[in-house]
Amino acid sequence: MDFIERIFTDFSEIHGDRAFGDDEAVACGMARLGDQEVLVIGNRKGGTTKERVRRNFGMPNPEGYRKALRCMRIAEKFGRPIISFIDLPGAYPGLGAEERGQAEAIARNILEMSRLRVPTISVITGEGGSGGALALAVSDRVLILENALYFVITPESCAAIMWRDANQKQLAAEAMRIAAPEVARLGCVDEIIREPQEGAHLDPPGAAETLAESLKRHLTELQAMPLDEMIAARQAKFRNIAQFYTEG
Repeated sequence: MDFIERIFTDFSEIHGDRAFGDDEAVACGMARLGDQEVLVIGNRKGGTTKERVRRNFGMPNPEGYRKALRCMRIAEKFGRPIISFIDLPGAYPGLGAEERGQAEAIARNILEMSRLRVPTISVITGEGGSGGALALAVSDRVLILENALYFVITPESCAAIMWRDANQKQLAAEAMRIAAPEVARLGCVDEIIREPQEGAHLDPPGAAETLAESLKRHLTELQAMPLDEMIAARQAKFRNIAQFYTEG
């Protein structure tokens, strides 16, 4: 919300998934980026312990993803670009979330985002965790802050599975290549956004200014592309990610 409040104006939040409830870990709303009307989606982790518990530490339930998809379809109907901000360790793994179809909600978002007929941009601002992040990140352009992470599983969980010891998280992080420069080399993101010298968390206004300029530039480039060409390029990008070949 720090980025949303500093980059956009006239943010009008939309609540509920029209099926079960309103997930407080996900914020969706119409806003303006300069003179451009857009849909903004963002994670809410909360600032206090009480808020973090209420919002599952930023981990969405299925209704959070379904709310996001409902809003994306509204944006598509009115031809508004979609911008999502992602900072979550993963989708919420609770029993209730699984009973309400967490896997289906994530898969549905991935499917629908791959063919939305509007420009889409996603920004990894902190943690980009697993399918929980991917469900909001199948976009024409995926940006990542300089000090952010993008991973298929948290290093702690990976270490617990691979070495039966969560304390091996540093080894797991190095093996998975989760830092911004590493995921950029793997082709998982399109641009690294430089942060202020002391970091985005200590200088939110400076980070927001840099990010706003990048968002406007990418949006202008996407809007100049023919629609069918833009969608084909989006789908080709995600089909080719993580395809590696060796000789011999």
